[in-house]
Amino acid sequence: MSDAHHSEHQSFIRTPKQLIAAVAGFFLVIVIGIILLVSFATNRQLTGAGSETQNAEAVTARLRPVAEAGFTLKDVNAPKVLQNGQAVYTAVCAACHATGAAGAPKLGDAGAWSARIAQGYDTLVQHAVNGIRAMPAKGGNPDLDDVEVARAVVYMTNQSGAKFKEPEAPAPVAKAQAGSTNSAPTAPSAAAAPSATAATAPAPTAAPATAAADSNAGKALYSATCVACHGAGIAGAPKFGDKAGWAPRIAQGSNVLYEHALKGFQGKAGVMPPKGGSNAPDSDVKSAVDYMVAAVK
Repeated sequence: MSDAHHSEHQSFIRTPKQLIAAVAGFFLVIVIGIILLVSFATNRQLTGAGSETQNAEAVTARLRPVAEAGFTLKDVNAPKVLQNGQAVYTAVCAACHATGAAGAPKLGDAGAWSARIAQGYDTLVQHAVNGIRAMPAKGGNPDLDDVEVARAVVYMTNQSGAKFKEPEAPAPVAKAQAGSTNSAPTAPSAAAAPSATAATAPAPTAAPATAAADSNAGKALYSATCVACHGAGIAGAPKFGDKAGWAPRIAQGSNVLYEHALKGFQGKAGVMPPKGGSNAPDSDVKSAVDYMVAAVK
């Protein structure tokens, strides 16, 4: 009984050969594991130094989706690609025509658009390009082409019962000819340069005159453009001379006021198109801001 019990607990390695085989098998398992780990590590795509992920081809391949999405620098000499009417409406016109702000007829409101559509296509486009009442020129974006503005007009009116045809882009040849025609009379200007220089020679006393000119320019721009909103407080604009309305804006500082006036602003306080929808120089826009601020101080 004791011999049988003793034999059950004996090791399976009973001979030197079995011991050698067990040791060899143990090392074989370790070697195979090391080989698998090395193979796994070397087959992974490495990044950084020692890999091919930083070469020109790999970098170009990674940047291609971004380039195709339109985030690369644009060629300023390339012809402008004109937007369709819906794109212009979404980017510019929707600020007023989607909500009816400042009395703008809402998109799809046939009743509000019917009287305007009756005026005809040419009149509507002229009002949109040049501005009318609270409607700033080109919706407040002077960078828009007249054709883009006309397309936006067609898009909005056709959504409200009209059947206007969207205008085509002008032929590039016509633009080239116009450019050559405009560049022809450049020679006489060189001859006139000395007289212009002579006329502007007495500049030491021009500082007070310049300040007065800036003030007059600001007042003129306000009377021509800014009064459309700031005269009656349309679209959240602080009324001219209203100290309470201007106080929180003046507290932001002149730089913020200039930036909102030049680049436009849209928020809970109201809607301000860039430069009030005008093509005025930046200096005149700043002067108009100064003129309105001075009226409440």
